[in-house]
Amino acid sequence: MPTTSASDGTSLHYRVIGDGPRTVVFVHGWMVSGAVWNSLVERLDLTGLRLVIPDGRGTGQSGKPTSGYTLQGLAQDVLAVADAAGAKRFTLVGHSMGGQLAQWVAAQVPERVEALMLVNSVPASGIPFPPDAAALFRTSAGNRDKQLTIVTLCTNKLAPELAEEMLKDAANTCAPAIESNFDAFTAGGFADKLSAITAPTLVVGTDDAFLPHAFLRDAIVKPIRRARLAYLPGAFHYPQVERPAELAGMISAFLAGSAPA
Repeated sequence: MPTTSASDGTSLHYRVIGDGPRTVVFVHGWMVSGAVWNSLVERLDLTGLRLVIPDGRGTGQSGKPTSGYTLQGLAQDVLAVADAAGAKRFTLVGHSMGGQLAQWVAAQVPERVEALMLVNSVPASGIPFPPDAAALFRTSAGNRDKQLTIVTLCTNKLAPELAEEMLKDAANTCAPAIESNFDAFTAGGFADKLSAITAPTLVVGTDDAFLPHAFLRDAIVKPIRRARLAYLPGAFHYPQVERPAELAGMISAFLAGSAPA
């Protein structure tokens, strides 16, 4: 499995699947690692594609430092992996906080991002949490019961074996990543940069109560000039785990419709 180093020397682990000419970078969200994409990747048509799937710092097989958990730092880690994989131009698929990081990258280096797919993405402006929910999420590091509560809240009748896979993944995420990433994604702070995004953008919403369609439309779709909203019913926050075949189909259709000239 390849690794590269972040600007502060942190080891960043990533996987490369496929050897096609088009690179698609998958960016995971809070509490989990790149493993959250596994069920979807198994169902995705890889013809012509090369997938690059990082583990963010503090998660999976990447290094677990005590610092560097800012939106800018995490987005720069994504770019470090893209550079290491030799991807001068790429498509980004980001989920939740990973969608927020994908927006940062697409706004910062628009010339490198050929298309952008945001799945139940946190907006660049952040997302408010009620105090009790914030306390649950922020203090969940290493606490199986709290993380099970979070997985249960964020999924729609998920099969026990799939929930167990998510919990095993989450158990390997270090406390600084849990705490500081939560602070970073809830605060946001770069909504004014979204006008710089030039890539065709698909924002995917589900039946996730935390991210209703009207909120996604106002906070993400409207500020990005080439964005539109799609709906995947039946899933809550983790459609790549809950409805992997359907989301894989949406990704394939989006890639086909946004192929670079």
